[in-house]
Amino acid sequence: MTRLHYIEIDGKRYRWREVLQLRREQKKAVAPGQQPALFKLKDDHRPAAGSHRRRPLSRAVALRSIDAAERQQFLRAAENASGVVGTFCATLAHTGCRLSEALALTACRVDVSAGILVFESLKKRRKGIYRAVPVPPDFIERLKTVHDLAALGGARLWPWSRTTGWRRVREIMDASAIRGLCATPKGVRHGFGIKAVTSDVPLNMAQKWLGHARLATTAIYTDAVGPEEQKIAERMWAA
Repeated sequence: MTRLHYIEIDGKRYRWREVLQLRREQKKAVAPGQQPALFKLKDDHRPAAGSHRRRPLSRAVALRSIDAAERQQFLRAAENASGVVGTFCATLAHTGCRLSEALALTACRVDVSAGILVFESLKKRRKGIYRAVPVPPDFIERLKTVHDLAALGGARLWPWSRTTGWRRVREIMDASAIRGLCATPKGVRHGFGIKAVTSDVPLNMAQKWLGHARLATTAIYTDAVGPEEQKIAERMWAA
């Protein structure tokens, strides 16, 4: 790979040391804390400040989420599935964790007495950030039955690759007769988020369970559509 010793701007070549010198001179000429532009833009096509915001959950994104009925179908198929495949898919449905977070779950992070699973949160700026998610008591018992938790110790419950984990989810999706864009691990996670919102779970609690860094990310599930939206309206009518 050829190393460039200069940068060309507006037809003029600048050596890197010249660029650094220009930058130093600019910073000396302005008040502390300001960041002047090194070169003026002829046509500034950048969006105005504050105009770029995360879009809310649209119908296109909602189509990638399993609804309440499909979630129940998925859970029933997971219960009927063989051992580790069933517990893996049920973990995704009961906790809303990411595929890689489930695959990284070790036996020592299954707190049987407290009825929680402890995941290391991904998509964080640093490692070692954990969150505890409660699960139904009968599911904890199933984990104890299927997995020898004491013998596994610090070993993973499902020593699979991401590809294998994705295939196992598709197997349960096929058994549940769930098709389309929502038939993915992300669809299960979105379904958990919508289920939490429509079940009166506080947003900050859902944020903790899902491992979102920002509450605004969790709030997209309040823009539910279809049967979920109808259920929210029914709660208002009954009040």
